[in-house]
Amino acid sequence: NERLEFLGDAVLGLLVSEELFRRCPDQSEGHLSRRKAALVRDRTLARVASRIGLGQYLRLGRGEEQSGGRKRTSLLADALEALLAAVYLDGGLEAARGVLGRLFSEEFHGNVCEQGLDDPKTQLQELSHRRYQSGPEYTILEERGPDHAKVFHVEVLVGGTHRGRGTGRNRKEAEQQAARTVLESLVDAEET
Repeated sequence: NERLEFLGDAVLGLLVSEELFRRCPDQSEGHLSRRKAALVRDRTLARVASRIGLGQYLRLGRGEEQSGGRKRTSLLADALEALLAAVYLDGGLEAARGVLGRLFSEEFHGNVCEQGLDDPKTQLQELSHRRYQSGPEYTILEERGPDHAKVFHVEVLVGGTHRGRGTGRNRKEAEQQAARTVLESLVDAEET
């Protein structure tokens, strides 16, 4: 499925970008990029996959099955990307556009252009550029465990002094947690 996930990620990115471009004619490139990031992140994809019961169709090893793999965010997100790639390969871009429109109907409801963003990495990126005129720097401190159950430990440096650490099942999850830690410390510092 990894090859399908690769292609599905690109198809998803294109179609979500196209939809936001069409629906949000007055929004800047930066705003559109943040909205796209919120719509294509694993948590959103897993929610969509869960809504259609995609987890029940996953072929899992016994260990993955026993550890709740059918509900695991990363597996559901990957499966949805693979599904979109399969639709694209079978029916072309129009078919993929139609499926995406049906699957993401809830995500595109209301004023999708103005909905809130809660991605800590995006928030930290904006805050870092605003305060320090530079972006955060993420470093992998350690990777532990077998390939199917890796744990990543990440550190983020912001403005030369503010550090945060995060742990996750993949690099992105660990970076999100590290960003959240720094954001909380910066907000706490402002409040004192």
